[in-house]
Amino acid sequence: MRDLLLATAIILALISAPTGAVNAATQSSDKAAAGYKIETIAEGLNFPWSITFLPNGDYLVALRVGEVRRISAAGEVSEPLAGLPDTYVAGQGGYFDIMLDPDFASNQTVYLSFAHGTAAENGTRIIKGTLSDTAVENVQTLFTVSPLKDTPVHYGGKMIFLQDGTLMMTTGDGFQYREAAQDRFSLLGKIIRINKDGSVPRDNPYADGRQGDPKVWSYGHRSPQGLVLDDATGIVYMHEHGAQGGDELNVILPALNYGWPAVTKGINYSGAYVSPLKSAPGIEEPLTFWVPSIAPSGLAIYDGAAFPQWQGDLFVGALVDQEVRHLKIESGKIVSEVPVFTEIGARIRDIRVGPDGFLYILTDSDSGKVLRVVPD
Repeated sequence: MRDLLLATAIILALISAPTGAVNAATQSSDKAAAGYKIETIAEGLNFPWSITFLPNGDYLVALRVGEVRRISAAGEVSEPLAGLPDTYVAGQGGYFDIMLDPDFASNQTVYLSFAHGTAAENGTRIIKGTLSDTAVENVQTLFTVSPLKDTPVHYGGKMIFLQDGTLMMTTGDGFQYREAAQDRFSLLGKIIRINKDGSVPRDNPYADGRQGDPKVWSYGHRSPQGLVLDDATGIVYMHEHGAQGGDELNVILPALNYGWPAVTKGINYSGAYVSPLKSAPGIEEPLTFWVPSIAPSGLAIYDGAAFPQWQGDLFVGALVDQEVRHLKIESGKIVSEVPVFTEIGARIRDIRVGPDGFLYILTDSDSGKVLRVVPD
């Protein structure tokens, strides 16, 4: 726990006071300054939700409808990989995120998050298995959110590996179960941290189970749809949907309360208050927030060589605005935000930085595309 607290102190020292919402005056396109062009890698995909990059140049793309397709570097789309579990496809339910093990070159292991269960009882689950050319074999279940719920929305399901090899994932509040986000013994509305075998890291904040579920890392989350690690600083960024307004971008630290639903900058869809509190002592303030909502989905921090002018910047997909938001960070503050790639003209579901330093974007429809942003 001493190492955990020391790391937390270092990260807090890097982060200054929150900026609040970015002034709309800063929101003008920066295409000319960037000098990029957008290429289509593949299209006709049925709601692609996440992408990861294989060492040989191929891609794995998880489709919400319950399929993972391998796409070759030339853009050829395979049949669905065999061996993966069925999923509950309804509302926002289906396959969510796919990623490779940090030791993939030696163990060929992939991880998938998805909606497990039925209409009456469903929740976010993580499995892992061994990738072959046409299948995922030796599938094991690592984690399932509890309690299960009967709503087909707010699953979370975004995953990353931390530098110590542990796995972190977002979970949603299940919409009608929002009070559970404040219950540290519930796994709804949380960020969880587990080992690669599904066990609990000894330095998790509630590892002894006395003050919360041992797998809980942070709490008070609504519908987290973006999660990324800045390898240069060790900072974890996450964004989540508010209700009507109140989308947030946060820095994630252990044992902290991010507010939902006790504190929120949004309101109910009916126009009624979720809470009269927009901030409160003991509640973490976001780095920035969006009112009205942009419906953030997908989050990347640029660390490639293809666009040196973007080094360390964040890119946030926007479902509602059908664009990507480009955020610059200086001394822990968001200093500018501009819309980019507006020419795509489609809902953005995921955005990643590939090993080649290019940005990859997934569009959200029953004929979704894999797009690549390269220097012009």
